[in-house]
Amino acid sequence: MYEILEPGMLVRNPAQPDWGIGQVQSRIGEKVTVNFEHVGKQVIDGRRVSLELVFHDQG
Repeated sequence: MYEILEPGMLVRNPAQPDWGIGQVQSRIGEKVTVNFEHVGKQVIDGRRVSLELVFHDQG
């Protein structure tokens, strides 16, 4: 799923719900950098973590 992620998209990490909603900053290959509400910037390995898209009406 990480292949469709682009900067500005909102995501959440279902394995870490306490991180809050994050905004994709960049994606290089399988590495996705996301700035989360409660833990800041995290580099996620898209092969190991399935991020969920968040739509504006889900906020």
